[in-house]
Amino acid sequence: MKNYLFILIVSSLLLVGCKSSKTIGSGKANYDLSAKQVIRENAKKAPEFNTLASRVKIDIVEGEKVKGYTVNMRLEKDKKILLMSTPISVVKALITPEKVSFYNKLDNTFFEGDYAYLSELLGTELDFKKVQNLLIGEALFNLKEEPYKVSIHEEAYALQPKNQLELFEIFYLLNPSHFKIKSQQISQPNEFRHLQIDYLAHQEIDKQVLPERIKVIAVEANDEMILDLEFKSVSLNEKLRFPFKIPSGYDEIKL
Repeated sequence: MKNYLFILIVSSLLLVGCKSSKTIGSGKANYDLSAKQVIRENAKKAPEFNTLASRVKIDIVEGEKVKGYTVNMRLEKDKKILLMSTPISVVKALITPEKVSFYNKLDNTFFEGDYAYLSELLGTELDFKKVQNLLIGEALFNLKEEPYKVSIHEEAYALQPKNQLELFEIFYLLNPSHFKIKSQQISQPNEFRHLQIDYLAHQEIDKQVLPERIKVIAVEANDEMILDLEFKSVSLNEKLRFPFKIPSGYDEIKL
């Protein structure tokens, strides 16, 4: 159960359709830039597209258990995300701003619900925007809503709020080459929870800088789950269909 839901969260991206891409390297941080300047440069690099499609390779690690999946994803920005297992659509999921839905043909089950369970699973409040931002390499929280301070950490720009929030702490690393997020971390020390999203590689698609490899680490007390995602054959702004209908007679999963 947990694996299916995690695939929903972290696969919010794409389908097939091959366009030329190149991996983006790193640069050297400028010590003279202020936090506002770093945030401004990051905003300039926000991806602009209507639809996004790709094939996503996903590895899920829980303790000594490792499971691998390949999924096709279709994303209409700010509206919906469709996930289909390959080579045939045995598991199909649809994520919208209102809810998360999926069904499994192998056991004739389905799920429909809000983001409450997913939020509990990752240890931070989730909504469609945060799921989408996680996958396209944007900050989970709006960088312009709070005053930030900047420092240099391991040749990257480190951003953190001047006054950390009461319930959790936020920390960002930005790549000095293209100002995209290199890592974003949310900690809840009192709850022994930590969420870390590392963007291990970026790629340029139609002049847009997007993630190529993402590693997600979710920790709660002594439990840890790791997801590795690799985005291949990414295409932008193609006409995409989003067919999704839960078959009749399936049993609902209650969480």
